[in-house]
Amino acid sequence: MAEREHGHRPPPTDTSIDSADWDGRELDREVHRRVLFSGVDMTEATDRGSVFDECVFRDVRFNVSVHEDARFAGCTFVRCSFFDATFRGCKLTGSMFDGCSYGLLKVEGGDWSFAGLPGADLRGSSFRDVRLREADLTGARLEGASLLRCDLSGAWLHGADLTRCDLRGSDLGGLDPLTTKIGGAIIDAAQATVVATALGLDVR
Repeated sequence: MAEREHGHRPPPTDTSIDSADWDGRELDREVHRRVLFSGVDMTEATDRGSVFDECVFRDVRFNVSVHEDARFAGCTFVRCSFFDATFRGCKLTGSMFDGCSYGLLKVEGGDWSFAGLPGADLRGSSFRDVRLREADLTGARLEGASLLRCDLSGAWLHGADLTRCDLRGSDLGGLDPLTTKIGGAIIDAAQATVVATALGLDVR
């Protein structure tokens, strides 16, 4: 089980939902707190404004699901699948991801600050206008992904692979080109100055 920053364990759950079939289900402003979801199938589910606080999702399938203005605060996701899932304007602050798969994940807007995605294989995923302040992307694989206009201030990027990643418009102030792979990454002119400065170059 992955741990949060500074070693804090996720809170205990109070109730559980096991092996439920929520395939195609419509969730409208539902509220779940400290619930363990185990083996639940949420494929093609539609979620509008629901709240999941300090919940644990284990072996849950979020494939092709759509979540709008939902909140997953302080949640833990273990071995979950997010193939072609979409999150629009959602809040996932402080949530932790452990051993999940993310093929074609799409995130549009919202706040993922302090989220833990260490070692996540996010190749081909798309993040647009997302707040990722102090998110843990240590060792994450982002080859060919998009991180457009994202707030990455304070994000942990040590050992991350940003090869061919589209980073235009994102905050790269915390990027260390010496500990992060950035070959072929797409950046704009302002970002080029930030990277050059980080490399110790004198930009005139």
